[in-house]
Amino acid sequence: MSFDIPKTIGKKKSLKIATMEGSSNLLDEALGIFHDISSSSSSSLPSRSCVLIEDCVETSGAFVIHHILKRSLSSSASVIFVSLSHPFSHYDRILRKLGCNLAAHRDSGRFFFFDMLMLGCTDQSVGNIHTGGLIEFYGKIQKVVEDIISSSENSKNITIMLDDFSLIEVAAKGSFNHSLDFLRYCYTLTSEFGCSLVILNHEDIYLGEESLTPIVQMEYLANILIKVEPLATGLATDVHGQLTVLNKGMIDKSRSSTNKVQNFHFKLKENGSNCFYPGTRA
Repeated sequence: MSFDIPKTIGKKKSLKIATMEGSSNLLDEALGIFHDISSSSSSSLPSRSCVLIEDCVETSGAFVIHHILKRSLSSSASVIFVSLSHPFSHYDRILRKLGCNLAAHRDSGRFFFFDMLMLGCTDQSVGNIHTGGLIEFYGKIQKVVEDIISSSENSKNITIMLDDFSLIEVAAKGSFNHSLDFLRYCYTLTSEFGCSLVILNHEDIYLGEESLTPIVQMEYLANILIKVEPLATGLATDVHGQLTVLNKGMIDKSRSSTNKVQNFHFKLKENGSNCFYPGTRA
């Protein structure tokens, strides 16, 4: 006598898992990060990507930075992380909840952390950084990139992350020119070495036409623009905000060019985030 019930249950269970994975991978697909189900691995950001994350006071986009950081390290990519917001311990604590050990990746030579707070890049002690220190600091980033490329022990896929650009301007004592020069120099690494560049910026701190210059420049350079905003309908207990992703002609998994706008809702959890289409539940 044979029983078909276990098979049916198994199929339902697999379908449920696939549905959950699909909803959590909406952001990955919009970013061009693809998953190999057979090996349970994921790719890093497409080479030469420039991703700009714009958030606001009401809705933080930090979780997108954490998501991309985990995905990059879960693949074979190396990550250069420039932080003006938090020390290493802050990111290490959050990424551990996501199942990623930053300390281990740092010790293995795949995660390089520049703590601008420790380097004295604050509004009280920047000294003369606005007169050339940012360019000197860029030289350190470029040196790490060159070392990774020349090392046979490391992946040639490199992601550079800036958290966050609005504080780069603080380090430059409000100089748009010097902060934009630093941004452009970092951007050249995408074409020269094939790096990916990820930038978090607080959109609502800019007031007036002149102060909008950095936003215009960053949006021009970015081929993926992610806006993190509160819900248009107000606060909700089961939805924490919405993501609008503009993909400006990236190459998808089938190697065809795409240029589209996608809108997701998201819910933040202790061990990550969940993205889903408006009107559906994660």
